[in-house]
Amino acid sequence: MKKTRIATPEPDFERPLVMVDVVIFTVEDEALKVLLVRRPADPEDPFPGRWALPGGFVDTKQDSSLRDCAVRKLKDKTGVSTPYLEQLGSWGDATRDPRGWSATHVYFALIQTPKSSLQGSTAQQLESQWVPVDEALRKRLAFDHTHILSAAVARLRGKVEYTSLPAFLLVEPFTLPQLQRTYEVVLGRAMDKSAFRKRMLDANFLEEAGATDGVNGRVAMAYRIKDRGQATTFPRMFKSGE
Repeated sequence: MKKTRIATPEPDFERPLVMVDVVIFTVEDEALKVLLVRRPADPEDPFPGRWALPGGFVDTKQDSSLRDCAVRKLKDKTGVSTPYLEQLGSWGDATRDPRGWSATHVYFALIQTPKSSLQGSTAQQLESQWVPVDEALRKRLAFDHTHILSAAVARLRGKVEYTSLPAFLLVEPFTLPQLQRTYEVVLGRAMDKSAFRKRMLDANFLEEAGATDGVNGRVAMAYRIKDRGQATTFPRMFKSGE
């Protein structure tokens, strides 16, 4: 017997605007950088011409989840399809967007040193720029993106103290000195070489990839990440100077 489908009434309330934004980090020229895009100059658009984090509205026809939307936005902006991606949090209120009550679900991504030009389809339409995070935080970003970026930087630097996250910023294979330098750039402080080397090798998240040229022409061992699906958590945090 064919079941009769009961019509579901439409909700009797105004629906908020739903967006996904992505804070995309990389390390380039000895600096931690974030990708910013300039908003259209059309005066009818909110914050015309202002720098902002990449993102946009959820497309219910394309995005089966918030993460799917974040992956799509990331690829649109950079051409990268398999980065390290983690949900940061959600922001929403009646004033963050002049078009009405809105909520954004924010992810942060780590990608390897970017090419000279971004390859994403949106990047070819809008002006985009890799900006050192300290400089980006001083800009008057659109919406509440300065606050969101500050939260993302704090989350990244906090997790770097006890995880292998910086390895996702490097092109594989890489050497331990290269990995250490990436940690130092993200954290903004020097680290002890012997203690760092022991921590990385004891964590067992790297696999040898053969010898390569190291510092001053010396031969060094190169490494790859064993599992790119998640970062490794260390049993304790780095101490200052360690």
